[in-house]
Amino acid sequence: MTFRLPALALLLVVAACTPARTDGIDPEGKAFDAVAPEEVVTLLGTEPFWNLRIAGGEGVWTTPESPSGTRFAITRFAGNGGLGFTGSLDGKPLTATLTPGQCGDGMSDRAFPFVATIALDGETLQGCGYTDSQPFTGDPAP
Repeated sequence: MTFRLPALALLLVVAACTPARTDGIDPEGKAFDAVAPEEVVTLLGTEPFWNLRIAGGEGVWTTPESPSGTRFAITRFAGNGGLGFTGSLDGKPLTATLTPGQCGDGMSDRAFPFVATIALDGETLQGCGYTDSQPFTGDPAP
């Protein structure tokens, strides 16, 4: 019995010292559900400037060179720590991720509730994101 008690005490001490997860990953493996399927999701970035607006099964990709945007079909899937979107933009595969985290665009004083990453034609673009119910804060037109 003297062997079991110290081992149990050590186990309790180690468990108490384990930090809580802060990476947005649910330890129980539950799919991310903080953004409702009907919400409009906007991802944006600077240098280069780009914007992806997702509503339903459609994405609209805009850049300074294409201000009217290019519409394309996009599929949403929930991961463990965020959302993913896939589609084909002008024949090139596009994958977008939206994960919880404070984000700034580096150009304005706006704060965004999500971090955005776009993989497009071998290039990775970093940016921020927001939704209808989780908007950015700050000047709407800096």
